[in-house]
Amino acid sequence: MVPRPSALVASAAALLSTTAFAAPTRSSYQEPLEDGTLGEAPVAKYPFKNDPYDRKHDTYGDGVQPLPIRNGHGTSVLGPVNLDRDRQNPDLVRPPSTDHGILPNLRWSFSDSHIRIEEGGWTRQTTVRELAASKEIAGVNMRLDAGVIRELHWHKEAEWAYVLDGKVRVTAFDTDGGSFMDDLEKGDLWYFPSGHPHSLQGLGENGTEFLLIFDSGDFSEDSTFLLNEWIEHTPKAVVAENFRLPPEMFENIHEKDRYIFQGSIPDSIDKEKPRAFKRSKHQYTHHMLDTPAQKGSGGQAKIVDSKNFPISKTIAAGHLDIEPGALREMHWHPNADEWSFFIRGRARVTIFAAEGNARTFDYMAGDVGVVPRNMGHFIENLSDDEPLEVLEIFRADEFQDFSLFQWMGETPQRLVRDHLFQHDPKSGEKFSKMVESAEKDVIKSQYYDGKDEGLEKAEL
Repeated sequence: MVPRPSALVASAAALLSTTAFAAPTRSSYQEPLEDGTLGEAPVAKYPFKNDPYDRKHDTYGDGVQPLPIRNGHGTSVLGPVNLDRDRQNPDLVRPPSTDHGILPNLRWSFSDSHIRIEEGGWTRQTTVRELAASKEIAGVNMRLDAGVIRELHWHKEAEWAYVLDGKVRVTAFDTDGGSFMDDLEKGDLWYFPSGHPHSLQGLGENGTEFLLIFDSGDFSEDSTFLLNEWIEHTPKAVVAENFRLPPEMFENIHEKDRYIFQGSIPDSIDKEKPRAFKRSKHQYTHHMLDTPAQKGSGGQAKIVDSKNFPISKTIAAGHLDIEPGALREMHWHPNADEWSFFIRGRARVTIFAAEGNARTFDYMAGDVGVVPRNMGHFIENLSDDEPLEVLEIFRADEFQDFSLFQWMGETPQRLVRDHLFQHDPKSGEKFSKMVESAEKDVIKSQYYDGKDEGLEKAEL
């Protein structure tokens, strides 16, 4: 067995630090080291150059800049390079030997999205225009300061949202004339079906920030139906007739959409309810973090779909807490593309697309990942000391996945061994013992560290 490279990192990090973590103005690896050498010094000292098992490479935790060197192949970089980008994407710089073929880009960072700045808030989006693979879902990251309002509006698309931080008040109105108001905080959800009018307002000292999800990748935050814009583009005589008021009353109405604007600080819900308030029969909000968790040996998952949040007919989601070094097990989703948002931590994901095609992507906080339906994949926490927090989101009414481990355990073991270990019966028996429980472990604790502990446990 090849020893885990972490033992080599400490001794190599000092030698590499002069080139790996220089000032942002540097455009190449190839500046002189302390001993005056150039070029091949990073290659000779690179601790990950030999790794036949393609273990994870956490450039932030290990303190080693990734290089395109793997098992006797590749060499150093002589030309310009963006060191920060390379650190964020070690598995693009040095892909696992198992990567093969061609896959489209399946990663986007909200940091690369244009921000629209408004009075007391901002918004940015990731749609099919930013990430071509994001065909089923579009995401919008929005911030509202205290008292700031997202204008009364509605969409052609349904809207699902997760509160990332702070507090927010939502209002909604249904087709039966029922009204809804609720105050939400970090970890809470809302869902507004297509066409249901609603508003959002930041509460508390710092307002709120949230992730909006729409059930079409073609969605644009600029294409919503806005209250002020509609009034502006309707003859004043008609507006006056509709509200049974003289037309001159509408002469001073705002002549542009408000979109995001500073409003007055709201009172309590009870004090703000209209006189004719009739509560909606729909529950538009849900406390996701209060959902019972599916416990795994390396973390937990909380699932919300139409089973426990009935109004959410087009969006299902899972909230994953993955412990340091742990693994969201190998699996696939049969009913929808996976649209993932990484809230905290660092991860790598290898996506298997059939026909021998596979590609590994790295993600960190603020990133979006897409896994097309039925493509096998995993999510591995790259860090050995920081938890990973991820939202898995689907354009579907139900969260569905297939566990590779569970499938192998529930299939006749003779058949499994004939597929995987036909010429290695001893390993086949160990494999069968490991999967015989067939228990789904949605998030697996770190188990194999480059030694033989895993095989020894399988023999027990």
